[in-house]
Amino acid sequence: MSEVARPAKKRPRAIGTTAWYVVALFICAVMVVPLLWMITIGLKDKTAVFDIPPRLLPHEFHWSNFIKGPQAIHFPRLFLNSVVITALSVLGGVMTAMMAGYALARLRFPGRKVWFYLFVGSMLLPGVVGLIPLFQMYKSIGWYDTWLPLIVPAFLGGNPLFIFLARQYFLAIPYSIDEAAKIDGAGHLRIFVSVMLPLTRPAWLTMAILAFQASWNDYLNPLVYLYSSGKWPLSVGMASFISPFAGKTPDWSYYMATNLLYMLPPLIIFFAAQRYFIQGLGALGSTNQK
Repeated sequence: MSEVARPAKKRPRAIGTTAWYVVALFICAVMVVPLLWMITIGLKDKTAVFDIPPRLLPHEFHWSNFIKGPQAIHFPRLFLNSVVITALSVLGGVMTAMMAGYALARLRFPGRKVWFYLFVGSMLLPGVVGLIPLFQMYKSIGWYDTWLPLIVPAFLGGNPLFIFLARQYFLAIPYSIDEAAKIDGAGHLRIFVSVMLPLTRPAWLTMAILAFQASWNDYLNPLVYLYSSGKWPLSVGMASFISPFAGKTPDWSYYMATNLLYMLPPLIIFFAAQRYFIQGLGALGSTNQK
């Protein structure tokens, strides 16, 4: 009797598993189909983009779009601008967040919790709140039309989320490690560099991925602070394809082909470090507050 009833118990579980797979496939399709459509348009002739009914596969593959499109916006120069701005922003943001998180988690000083609550509370303020006063300040000190407003704030601990993530990770490390290092004669700088950074690799790699994507895709700040087109990053250069000031109909084939090249660096970095990214985000709910 038990052997006859056992398949009946497994049937609801199989139905539930199948339903989850169907939902997962639907979500994947919603995410993948726009990317496939972007690739299709990037390979089409500009006159074939508006064919009705639309075709998923073009009659002819115009690989030259991946050359002519980047040439239209001087892609190599803008790409180099984005690399420099993003690399320095990532370095400054991660370094200062790790140092601030270490101080809030491992050092004992008056007002430590107050500072932490201020950092966390600042996440509730939208970034556009300080856009006008910051613009006036940067312009008054001669930083307008330079990369400094895009880079220097990262070296001043400008991301409270990173500070929160770093503090959470440092709190999960036993204090006995600090005591053992101090017995060997190590100071806080040596402990931070030689002991804590290797132990918190998932945390700062997660910060690096998030900082890279935020800086690489930042459009508003470069648009506000940079006037010269030669100093634009790719995020602003891509918008010149479809800008109403261009005075012509955008070439969607060139735009999609160039946009695919623009998307490659964040995708490569994310997939290369996704294991550490998941570990870093998982630490937010697994550490204890002290």
